[in-house]
Amino acid sequence: MNHPQSLFWSTRRYVRITSRRDDGYVEFDFSVGDSDLTVELIMNDTMFEHFCRINEVQTLDADESGIERSRERWRFEG
Repeated sequence: MNHPQSLFWSTRRYVRITSRRDDGYVEFDFSVGDSDLTVELIMNDTMFEHFCRINEVQTLDADESGIERSRERWRFEG
């Protein structure tokens, strides 16, 4: 019996930094399995580094995901 391969990899975790603030906080997008489905989070720099280490994240830039293009569409369409 053939079982279809899952298209969702729960072990893959991604971070895309959107801003490093002057007050020591990091704003970032975090995703699990699909780098285009994200939640926006903010943590101080120490917590952020710990969070990334624990989750073994892959850091993305804007060119490695469709996130920024998708956000731009939402801003100007409608």
